[in-house]
Amino acid sequence: MPRIDAHLHVFTKVSPEFPRETTPVCPAEREEPVEKLLAEMERHQIDQAVLVQIGGTSLAQHRYLLHCLRAYPGRFLGIGLIPPEHPRPADYMAELASYPGIIGFRLSEFGGPRDIFAKMDVREFKTYPIWCCAAERDYVLWLYPRAIDAHLLPYLIQEFPQVRVVLNHLGMTPGKGKFSWDEKGRPRVQVTGYNLAMHTTYRLARFENVTVHLSGQYAFSNADFPYQDLAGWHRNLLNDFGAKRLMWATDFPWILEDPGYGALTTVVEKLMPNLSASALADIMGGNAKRFLRFPDRHS
Repeated sequence: MPRIDAHLHVFTKVSPEFPRETTPVCPAEREEPVEKLLAEMERHQIDQAVLVQIGGTSLAQHRYLLHCLRAYPGRFLGIGLIPPEHPRPADYMAELASYPGIIGFRLSEFGGPRDIFAKMDVREFKTYPIWCCAAERDYVLWLYPRAIDAHLLPYLIQEFPQVRVVLNHLGMTPGKGKFSWDEKGRPRVQVTGYNLAMHTTYRLARFENVTVHLSGQYAFSNADFPYQDLAGWHRNLLNDFGAKRLMWATDFPWILEDPGYGALTTVVEKLMPNLSASALADIMGGNAKRFLRFPDRHS
């Protein structure tokens, strides 16, 4: 069974060859290159990984991601971003996915009514063309929804049961004003013990096309590694989704300093110590290989 890191980011310094957006934590001179990731993967026996675009939504800003997919065929799959105001998102998706290795797209907004009691017609949602394109072309949708949009997800997933959906970072849905960066340059999301949006996540378990990442624990926990205050959360996801629909991921590079890449390869077994060996193998890579259709390494 392969071991697959199912969500992470790589980027290089800003250059004419590899343009990207800059932020305070990703300034122009910072780089977290694919070679650095590969060294960690080799050191800890991780076979393959999913590279998620960071640093902009334009085709030009995807050049480094496309370079990594091309340079290491069979090692990585890629998730792209869609320009938020693109007039023809399906055309853009098809163009980006024409590059080998791009299998899907990340979304955080859905463009439906804010009122949870409003009439829900998914055909009127702003992202409806994106979901139609994903259904027609068999793209994966990589979702990190805002709390204000969480109630829209069941309507979309019910409308498009053929679309493979991956809920990022424990199925969390960050609330407005709850996201920040900590002193180590890592994302930090404030959550409460009672999170109304999490009820949406648990309800999505009834859809067989939905899977969940076991990742990003550092951003939500108030404890040090191995984040035991999230153990109950992990148990609930296991009970609701089952071991066949959970995927481990590190969220590299934010975790390199604390707790370290190697430590995170053990977080699932520490938080879910009663897993069988086969269930652990599924979560650590088997599910990602099957659900995301990773190629065999020798191909």
